[in-house]
Amino acid sequence: MTADAARALWVPLETLHDVTYFTPRARAAHEAAGLRGFWRGYVATRAAPLGAVGVAAATAAFAGFAPSFLARTLPSIWEVVPPATALTARADGAVAALDEHVPWLREDSRLPEVLDVLRRLADAVPWTGRPLGAANAALDWPGDPVAALWQAATTLREHRGDGHVVAFVAEGLDGLEAHVLRDAVDGSRELMLPNRGWTERDWAAAADRLTARGLLAAGGGLTARGRALREHLERRTDQLAAAPYGEVTAGELARVDELLRPAARELAAAGAVPFPNPVGVPAP
Repeated sequence: MTADAARALWVPLETLHDVTYFTPRARAAHEAAGLRGFWRGYVATRAAPLGAVGVAAATAAFAGFAPSFLARTLPSIWEVVPPATALTARADGAVAALDEHVPWLREDSRLPEVLDVLRRLADAVPWTGRPLGAANAALDWPGDPVAALWQAATTLREHRGDGHVVAFVAEGLDGLEAHVLRDAVDGSRELMLPNRGWTERDWAAAADRLTARGLLAAGGGLTARGRALREHLERRTDQLAAAPYGEVTAGELARVDELLRPAARELAAAGAVPFPNPVGVPAP
């Protein structure tokens, strides 16, 4: 039950978080801080909770990106925009985006209760082995309610993402192989190659490795073993995300969903978050 709840709530939480990547208001805040270009903004603002990390640490934490791709930004970006500045820019940009697209959230009478539930969820998470989630959880809780909502959504989405990495690494997969398995289900290859920095040669080599393991068929589709592994990875990700959900009631989770899902749908309808997207979150 808690695994199902974690998966269901992930969709609106992820959608709220993703405004930081896709909206002009968020990108403008990043650029105003000195983060010129989409990917410099993405890499720096996502890595900033970890401090002034280099390529190796970011590659390990992000998992699905080519190291050479991240090296275009790290570690040199920290000489231009320190992590603290990047954190301020991402919060300012996310708040501006949410205020633009879902302005009613700020005044909704349900928001204080929802923030209380989300904070209790974040406080209940066991953070061992969850570097991005733990780094976000360690940040100061914002006083602005919309900033707090975005920060809570970000903390819980990074917790889930860390767990997804744990799940596929435990099955002997690397980040690129996980992308190739996903592509065999949803045809996301053309979306993922430019958005994660891998080359055609890298992709072909990963596909060859999965074929040798009996996970991909010769034509690129999943074998029965591959389908079973994909289903296991999704189920295991939900299970690993579920730890804190037993700390709140089903009624509280329902009230969180009642507030956040309409907001996520409005963000999707406005194009603030595109579907499909590299993150893989479905439409809310």
